[in-house]
Formats: sequence, C-alpha cells, structure tokens
Amino acid sequence: MELSSKYNPAELEERWYAHWMAKGYFHSEPDEREPYTIVIPPPNVTGVLHMGHMLNNTIQDVLIRRARMKGYNACWVPGTDHASIATEAKVVNKLKSQGIEKAQISREEFLEHAWEWTHKHGGIILEQLKKLGASCDWNRTAFTMDESLYESVIDVFIDLYNKGLIYRGVRMVNWDPQALTAVSDEEVFYKEVQSKLYYVRYKVEGENDYITIATTRPETILGDTAVCVHPEDERFTRFHGKKVIVPLVNRPVPIIVDEYVDREFGTGALKITPAHDINDYNLGLKHNLPSIDIFNDNGTLSEAAGLLVGIDRFEARKAIVPLLEEAGLLVKTEDYVNKVGFSERTDAVIEPRISLQWFLRMQAFAKQALEVVENDTIQFHPPKFKNIYRHWMENVKDWCISRQLWWGQRIPVYYLPNGGMVVAKSPEAALAEAQNRWPEAGFTATDLRQDEDVVDTWFSSWLWPISVFDGIRHPDNPDMKYYYPTNDLVTAPDIIFFWVARMIMAGLEYPKDIPFKNVYFTGIVRDKHGRKMSKTLGNSPDPLDLIASYGADGVRMGMLLTAPAGNDLPFDEALCEQGRNFSNKIWNALRLVKGWAVDPSAAPTEAAKAAALWFDARFKQVLAQTEDDFAKFRLSDALMGIYKLVWDDFCSWYLEMVKPEYGKPIDPETLAVTNNFFRRLMQLLHPFMPFITEEVWSHLKQSGDESDIIISQLPLAEKFNDVVLKQFEFTAELVNAIRKFRAEKNIPMRDKLNLTLKEIPQDYSRIFDAVVTKLGNLESLSEVHEAPTGALGFVVRSTECFVPALASFNTEEERSKIQAELEYTRGFLKSVEAKLANERFVANAPAKVIETERKKQSDALARIAVLEKQLALLEG
Repeated sequence: MELSSKYNPAELEERWYAHWMAKGYFHSEPDEREPYTIVIPPPNVTGVLHMGHMLNNTIQDVLIRRARMKGYNACWVPGTDHASIATEAKVVNKLKSQGIEKAQISREEFLEHAWEWTHKHGGIILEQLKKLGASCDWNRTAFTMDESLYESVIDVFIDLYNKGLIYRGVRMVNWDPQALTAVSDEEVFYKEVQSKLYYVRYKVEGENDYITIATTRPETILGDTAVCVHPEDERFTRFHGKKVIVPLVNRPVPIIVDEYVDREFGTGALKITPAHDINDYNLGLKHNLPSIDIFNDNGTLSEAAGLLVGIDRFEARKAIVPLLEEAGLLVKTEDYVNKVGFSERTDAVIEPRISLQWFLRMQAFAKQALEVVENDTIQFHPPKFKNIYRHWMENVKDWCISRQLWWGQRIPVYYLPNGGMVVAKSPEAALAEAQNRWPEAGFTATDLRQDEDVVDTWFSSWLWPISVFDGIRHPDNPDMKYYYPTNDLVTAPDIIFFWVARMIMAGLEYPKDIPFKNVYFTGIVRDKHGRKMSKTLGNSPDPLDLIASYGADGVRMGMLLTAPAGNDLPFDEALCEQGRNFSNKIWNALRLVKGWAVDPSAAPTEAAKAAALWFDARFKQVLAQTEDDFAKFRLSDALMGIYKLVWDDFCSWYLEMVKPEYGKPIDPETLAVTNNFFRRLMQLLHPFMPFITEEVWSHLKQSGDESDIIISQLPLAEKFNDVVLKQFEFTAELVNAIRKFRAEKNIPMRDKLNLTLKEIPQDYSRIFDAVVTKLGNLESLSEVHEAPTGALGFVVRSTECFVPALASFNTEEERSKIQAELEYTRGFLKSVEAKLANERFVANAPAKVIETERKKQSDALARIAVLEKQLALLEG
C-alpha cells in the first residue's frame, strides 16, 4: 500500500476511533486482571468543550491508555453533571423567550422543559471528547439525574438525616438574587471593586447630638436595628445606653457596645443590619437584636424597607443618597476599594441573607478526610496542595445543601398540617411513617407537602466515584467490589474543597474506603501573556477548531508539552503546530522506511550494527526515565523525553546511520530491527498521540498480524548499556564537528575526507568508526600519535582532529578562529577557577557540584593545550 505524501489526520482519526469503538476496546467488565479505574470529573450536561476540559481529559486519556497497554483492566467512566443553577437558568431564559414565566407553570411542567432541554443539548461535550480521542467506556456513561444516581442521593440524605448530621435551621446564607437560590461559601468568590464610603449622621434620641457612621451600602440603613461602638472608645462613652434614630425611617434603635468594633475603620461607630451582613448577624444574636429583611428574593427592596419598595438594590443605593442629603444626614463620601462577594455560578453580587435552609454538619467528616491526605494514603500531585486542603479541613463550616430550584434531586422531606415532618424516600413511604407516628391524625396523601427545594449539585457529585458503580444502593455489587476505590483523579485545584474533599468524606462514610489513591491537579490554561482564557477576553480558541487545524494528536501534544502538574499552562497555538510537525516527522520517517527495497542476500553493515547497539541502549534508557516520570506524575517530562527520542535519536541519528545509499536496497535484518524499534517507539508514544501511532503500527505489522497498538503490551523497562551511551556521546560530537568543519571550509558533503585523530578518549569505541565514516562521508578514519604537518585541524573535547590541507585553505582565517576559541576557553577556565577558589562555595556546595566544576576545569585545561598546539603548528 502506497503511503500518501502528506499525513491527513482528519480522515485517519475518524476511521481509527470508529475502529476502536467497533472492537469494544474501551469497554471494561470485571475479570481476573488488576483494575485501573478513573472517573471523569463530570462536566455540565449542557456544556461545550473548552481548553480546561481539553487539558484535563487529555491527561486522563494518557493515563488510561497507558494502563490498558500495561495489562490492567482499564475503565474510564464518563458522564455529566445536571448543574442545577446553570441548567435551570438556561431553561428559564428559554421559556422567557417564548413568553413563559417560571412562576406561571407547575413544577412538573418546568421539569418537562428541563428534560427536553437536557436531551437536546446534553451530551454534546461527550461527543466532542471523542474527537479528542478520549477512550472512555461509553457504555458506562452516567448522568447525575439518572434513576440510580438520583436514588443514591436521596438514600444518602435520609441516612445522614437519621444520623443527626443533616438539620434544618435559620442561618445567614449567601443569596444569589439572579439564580434565586442560596449558594455555599465555596461558591462565592471575592474581587476588589471601586466603591464609595458614605458617612451618615444618626441623631441621638432626645438630644441635639449625632453619631456618624461609615458604610459602603447606604441602602441597608433601612434595615438597621442598632449602632455599635467599642466599649473602650472614649469618643462614644457618653452615648452608652442611649438610642439613635435610623435616618429616613425614623426608627429608634439602641447603641450597643462590643469589642468586635474596629476603632480605626471609618468613624469607629458601626451601623448594625443583622439581616444583611454575617458579622452584623452574629452581633444580633449576641445582643438579641431584631432582624429586618429589606430585600425580596430578586434583590429588589421589600415592603419591610419602608422606602424605595420594588427598586433594585443598586438603583436604591443611588436613590437613597439624595434623600440623605436632603435630610442633612450625609456628611461626605469617599472613594473606597473593598472586596465584594460574587456568585461563582451567575457572577451576580451575593446578598448575605437570613434564610431557612438545610445544612450538613461537616466537622463529623473533616478529621478523617484530613488524616488520609496528611498520611499520604491519598497522594496529591504536586504535594503543595496539601496545605490548601489542610486549611479548608481545619476551618470547615456546615454545608448549606438546599437550593431554591426545581431542577435537581428534590429534598425528601414531607411537611404535615400538624407542624410535623417526615423524611422518606417516596410519598407512599412518607405517608406510612406519618400514619405510624400520628395514628390519631388520620393523615391522607393530600396532607403531605414535600419540601420545594433541591439539594446542591455538589451533594450528588460528592458520591460520583461510588454512585457510578451503584455503590450506595448496592454496596456489594460486582462492579463496586472490583473497580472501587479508583486509582487516579485528574482535576483542577479550584474545586479541591467543592469536590475532592467531599468525595473523600463520602468515600470514608459509605464504602468506608478512600475514593482514589492519587489526585493529579492540573493548572489553569492561560494565554501566552499569562491571562486566564475566557470568552470575554476573546483569547480562548475553540478546541474543535484547533483539532481541525492541527489534528487531535497535535493538539494533545501541544497541551501537554507545557503542562506540569499544578502549574498553569501558558498555551500558545504554536505548540499545536509543533505537535502537527511532529506528526509529519513521524509520517515522513514511515514513508522513508516503507520505501526501502530489500535485498534478501545482503548482510547488515558495520554502521547498522553499531546503530542498533546504540539505539537499543538509548530506547531502554528513555523507557526507564518514562517509567520514573509517570510514577511521579511528570507527564510533560515523559512526553518531552519520548519526543526527543523519536525526533532526535531515531529520525535524525538512527535512520541516518542505517539507511542505504540512494537507490540501493537494505538488508532484511536491519529492516526488521528498524521496524521493531519503530513499533516500540509508537507504543511508548501511543498514550499521548493515539491516532498516528495506531496508523503507523498498522503499516509496520507483519502479514496476517491483526493486532492493534491500543491493546498491545507496552515494552517493559530493562537494564540499559550505559557504556555504549557514553561511547556514542563522543561519536555524535565528532560527527557534528565534521559537519561544522565542512560548513566552515565550504567542503560539499559529496566530497570524501581523510580524517586522523590524535588522543582518542578512552570512553570511545572503535565500533562506531563505521558510523563516523558514514555520517561524516569519510574516505578513511585513522589514529595518529603525532600531529601531521600541513593539515587543517579542529578539536572535539581534548581530541585533535586533522584533515589534509586543501588548496583553498586560508591560514590567517584559521589562526583567527583558533585564537578566538582559545581566548573564550581561557575566560571560561578563569570563571571556573574563581568558583573553586571561593572557600564558601567549596565548603557548602554538594560534592557532585564540586566534582562537575573540577571536570570543567580539567576539560578546559586539556582544550587549551590542544588549541595552543594547533596554533603553534600554523605559526611554525
């Protein structure tokens, strides 16, 4: 089969992915092999592929493909998250575009619309992952609203409630006025904003005196129930026990004293609004203050505000300023920079608000979840993230798990007319329990009112490694016993508490075992200027466009070349181009090898024998390093090592050593050895670049061989011949020096040279003479003990190399070059000797560093001696 002159990734990628799917290579069932399991961090069901997904899933695919080739029963479970807030917001907007308000339809009707939206838009991202080459077990695709996963969430809620770990209470929560729901502390992010600090006078009741406070939120004055001063602040001692009149609403409120007050902030006096600030809320509890909620769910002012009712909170802020000015109560305003909380989900400014919500006690889980990370039962890569994790665990707060939404797992709590409530799996079970507990009440099904809220999306995601194997409902089922705990989790550090910590907690609570053994934290994908990629900045390329331009293999390689664990990835499209160029390099190497004619009677050349000896050692060396890199989760380093092995060692050196002269055939033994090396290289590279490696493998197979690289056995690490590698180092330096010599002297490669060497190093073997002769195009290569007269020279380390003088030789030019090199080497020697003369350096530097510096010193001295001899020969 003739190979096309250009590598065409689009056609080949589609064909090979379909082939792998048809063969069922991605599917896993429990068997006698050791399992290797990964669960995908489930993306939003209606999401589309972005650069973060590309990085995360490429890493997962590398790990799963490698495990498959190492003989493990590899299982990568894909799936999606129902994403309560994001999906409900999209459905609400869709209904609005049709003239329908959510409040106008029933819950059941809304859920029909939500499911319709999910079926229409859901799963797109999973199809996009196939373009990337993700080898997920698609038969196991899970969705957090699937019946088994939904039921698992309900079972866990009931279990934790019965254990006394879930409770209902009135607390200050983070309210998202856009999503119309509470969100957890972890779903709030803070950013600095340019604000104003308003200084407002509060009249002391019954006196012609005032206390001035400073606030960034004058609209909340309408909800004030106290003013607070520090007990030791002498400026306010005379006001202790008195009252002030709240501006505009004329409500008398007490002046309270508390050491909480920062005397240096503003005026030293604080307005207290318990309903709309967490610190004020705590002071309100301590001092038994009333709480006035002046906001509606959507962030407009409520009837309780008394003024500006129905106006949005930010418009109310603008509107209240002139009212305060008219009343003579606004003293001044100042520019002020402060941190404001925003909803991670909608980017709306969070409104602290007192609300009746469901909470999960977290202290019960935190200690054990911290312990398994601290003692490395679960290992973090890189380990620096243990510090962040520890901070979260040691400062954990109860988790607000209720959300005022319809899309999600509905809280299984049923309220009764007598004020009682039951927690049950179904209305039928709830009714039975109610009738059992209050037999005299005669309750019927119509008396039950189920809680309107759903649980937080993370309350289903925290069960993901368990629920995808149905381990909550059926803890001893074959899948759960075989695949759990999983091996590696690949995720972003920004959800270390949202998801990673909570999965650990759920694992220790239910299967009583950790959910995974390793956590690999990816960095954030940034542009080459260091900015986080976003649609707003327009600096985030469409991953599918990149795949169309550079091929999936090219993009995968581009993503991983600069993706060290835990560090941000400075993405540049040029990296994908480098990946595509690498694919082309491999393709051209295949075309070269497949284009060789074979002479069955020919024997291997001495150069080919030496090349095979060296490359075998080099391959084994890189294989050993790759194993070490993977053990330490240094995937970028592993890829770079393989990249150099293929591009530099195989293509630029080995193939040049073994390829026959133009138009001549190759011997069958060298071709077989070359094909074997090529196949093993493709196996090593396959996890990173699956498509081109499978294609190359198919062209290198023997007749009748039906194997595919995806399930081939990865080469096992072996001892490698370090002596041969050392010997080849001088060989490569000598060949490069010959090529440089030719370039400097304008000697064409077709002209053969006679080369003599003086003082060949001991770590060079003459078996590589044939390689030097071939790659340097030499007529002869010999050793001498005295420098020949009338010869041109160059130096490799401390070995003098001589070529008979040519007619075109320019003595003066040669003298200048040697003199320049001599001066440079003397300068280098001086810097090394200065370092060695520094007593502090010698006393504190590691022995290996000192040894390296002394080696530099001896090499420089030897080189200077050689250069001085050459200069003397020219001048003599």
